[in-house]
Amino acid sequence: MKYVEFLNETIRKKLATSKKVVIFGQNVGAGSFLSGLTRNFKNENITVINTPNSENCLCGVGFGLMLSGVDALFFMKQQDFLLLGIDHLVNTYNFIRRIYPKAAFTIVKIISDNGFEGPQASLNNFYDFCSIARAKGFTITNRVDAEHIINAHLLEPGFRMIGVSQRLFKHDILELDTVYADAKEGIFQYFDGSEVTIICFNFSFPLGLELYHKFKENSISASLFSVSAAMRINWDRLIRNLQISKRLVLIDDSKSLHCAVDDFLIQALEKCDIKKKIMLKRDLSDEYVKPSHDQLLIDYDDVVKKLKETDTVRKKDRSI
Repeated sequence: MKYVEFLNETIRKKLATSKKVVIFGQNVGAGSFLSGLTRNFKNENITVINTPNSENCLCGVGFGLMLSGVDALFFMKQQDFLLLGIDHLVNTYNFIRRIYPKAAFTIVKIISDNGFEGPQASLNNFYDFCSIARAKGFTITNRVDAEHIINAHLLEPGFRMIGVSQRLFKHDILELDTVYADAKEGIFQYFDGSEVTIICFNFSFPLGLELYHKFKENSISASLFSVSAAMRINWDRLIRNLQISKRLVLIDDSKSLHCAVDDFLIQALEKCDIKKKIMLKRDLSDEYVKPSHDQLLIDYDDVVKKLKETDTVRKKDRSI
């Protein structure tokens, strides 16, 4: 099953448990149905409203429905347009956050990371939206985190944002078992190893999975984590793993200058005796706004080589 098909199916199953939901956004009930993301959402408990591109107004509508006790889902075909709703995300939500509403308002947005779409369709900056709004946010990369995040947060009372990857829409959904899953914090662990800790942020989990298999081919025992949360969370489980491995690979394919990975790294450097640290992030030059492949490229063999160099140093230290 494709990524977008699985998201659609999982959301529909969750909506079937709701009493009353209003879903709105451009083409959510007609046309492409946001490339299939919002197809077949209608039932007796759901109202689907196709709207024009009026993001500032629609954010206000979502908060208003929530305050009226009605669950509201705003599906956006492109995160770039949410810039027009920043005032509501900040100022309206500052008023609402003190009220503890009993209904949900969730913005589900497609994040343009497919490439070759130009400067107005490349705002892969989910962390920045969550930061300025001081709101919860979660990304979805595979079957496990999709089920956990959608079931735990889609209709949870209060406000949050959920980001889905345009790049992954036509890819087969990744299916893995987990060692550990915490939907509340947005932390998922897929493999447990003792020699290196791989932590993936934003939509980089497919890259981390490929790196994990590369390590395995080279007899390097790795733990693999994916962090769906787009804000500061409790990092204790990742810290404990890193205290054992002492070697860290961080992967972040977002375009945010300051993000969750930075908060984790500050705590990791304070609490862990890290022997080797490799950060795989974008080079955010002005060139990235031009039409391009727009994807984080990783030289997996080079990463393996750097980790093996650490092994050589360790062996020398033990022989002295």
